[in-house]
Amino acid sequence: MIHLSTLTKRLTQFLTLALFFGFAAVAQAQWDIMQFGGRDYVSLDSIKKFYNFQTYKRSGNQIVLEGGNLIFKLRIGDQESTLNGIKFVLTYPVIESGAKTAISRIDLTKLIHPVLRPNYILNAGNFRTVIIDAGHGGKDAGAVNAYNTEKAYNLRVAQEVQKLLTAKGYRVILTRSSDVYLTLQQRVDIANSLKEAAIFISIHFNSGGRSARGIETFTLSPQGVAHYGSGLKPSDLNARNGNINDSANVALATAVHSQVLKNIGRNNTFDRGIKRARFSVLTGVRHPAILLEGGFMSHPYEAQLMENPKYMSAVARGVANAVILYKSAVSYRKPAARAQ
Repeated sequence: MIHLSTLTKRLTQFLTLALFFGFAAVAQAQWDIMQFGGRDYVSLDSIKKFYNFQTYKRSGNQIVLEGGNLIFKLRIGDQESTLNGIKFVLTYPVIESGAKTAISRIDLTKLIHPVLRPNYILNAGNFRTVIIDAGHGGKDAGAVNAYNTEKAYNLRVAQEVQKLLTAKGYRVILTRSSDVYLTLQQRVDIANSLKEAAIFISIHFNSGGRSARGIETFTLSPQGVAHYGSGLKPSDLNARNGNINDSANVALATAVHSQVLKNIGRNNTFDRGIKRARFSVLTGVRHPAILLEGGFMSHPYEAQLMENPKYMSAVARGVANAVILYKSAVSYRKPAARAQ
């Protein structure tokens, strides 16, 4: 067993090396970097300047950066933030040190920057193939309620996304097109057998207590970031196949998450945020990959919504629209200097 202090030291060493290269490419600006709890943080003042936010407002612990069409809200001591109303779960809470407020360097490079500047992500728009993974299937029903099974809902959405994107000229591959069982590794193998550029979207519906509800979208945890809801482990310092696409992953997740919420309608659901996790299909797939949870089958209201074909169509349209918007965002205006 590795002692916590040893793990912290290893993580600090890892971040010093790994983030140096990634972060140096983000900007040649004079970042205001500080140390706090053995980690690097970047002041919100320097973030304001680099991303051209015009105003910095603070009320108590609430901070709002505004500029152009962007509104970035954070709270000191909190890991939740919103960008244009979309919730992101940070790796570490926003801190206050002396007169400065800051976010962790790894959150800036691996979460905020790819969302604010998706067109800096190398070659992300060079795809015409979309892999849609309908979770569960066959003997694995997934979540179950009084109305239906998760596996059925997943496939229904996947097939509708396929129709919508095919009509737009995309090549769409389903990991399963019927009620068959696939292991997680088989899903990864199907995705990785494609040598051309592609993106991977796994469709799921959630289950929890009767009060749990809403939409959440997962990307692979970057190297050095724990699985959502878990403490940092030594294995979290190991790179996975999917980590080569960290920036593209979060940009794709943002597009899908926001478009699904938009199509469903805010009055019909709840934004649980964009989160990072180490699900098997995310760690193994070599293409940009995300996992969508389209609502809670265990929530009485959302369970009824899922039985309405209009709700499932709204989820499918959100995913399809997001693919088109994502491709446009990461392809727009190729600048001379880029970040990965």
